[in-house]
This record gives sequence, C-alpha cells and structure tokens, in this order.
Amino acid sequence: MEGSELTKVSCEKDLGVWISDDMKCSKQCMYAFNKATRVLSMIKRTIRYKDTRVVMSLYKTLVRPHVEYCVSTWNPHYIKDKKLIKKVQRRFTQMINSMEGKTYEERLQCLKLWTLQERRNRQH
Repeated sequence: MEGSELTKVSCEKDLGVWISDDMKCSKQCMYAFNKATRVLSMIKRTIRYKDTRVVMSLYKTLVRPHVEYCVSTWNPHYIKDKKLIKKVQRRFTQMINSMEGKTYEERLQCLKLWTLQERRNRQH
C-alpha cells in the first residue's frame, strides 16, 4: 500500500468481535467467556443479598450481554466453544442459594432462562 508492506495478522478485532484468518470463533468465545466471568465474579464478591430477582436482573444486564454480543456473527458451532459459553450461565445459576440440589436444566427451568442456542434460535 503506497510502497509499504502490510503486516499479516492471524486475528483482528473489529466492532468488538474477534475474527481469525481461519474464520473460527474460538478466540471470540474465550474473550466473551473471560469478560462475562469477570463481571459474574464481581457480582458474587460485592452483592451480599442474593435475592433471585436482584441477581437475575444483574445477570441479564451486566453478564449476558458479553456472551450474546453479535452472536449471530460469531455463532459458536464447536462443542468446546459452546461448553465454554454455557459455563458462564451454569456458574450463574449455581450462585443462587435457592437452586441448591437442582440440576442445571432444572435451574434454567425454575429461573425461566434459555440456553444461548435457544435464545439465538428464538430471535430468528
């Protein structure tokens, strides 16, 4: 470009989404997981009164947007990536005291939450 050589990169972030040269979304999944986990940990550390309604509101406004941002663009299709994203919601549901002793699926049903895949499918 105008006499200077462009450097080749294997991964680039554009509009908050990591895009790799092989078009795999693993880096984006890891990025979303790390951001969401940090926010979830902050909630766990700072909120003492973990009423279901309060914690759900915090999760939906502060955590979930990190794992859903532009999901239609980077849609995880590898099992390892789906498990990583699912782990965030699993950790959240385990934070709620009234959900002790229930399976992940039972916790989702009690809290009226959908998996990321179900939410994405309902939007289309």
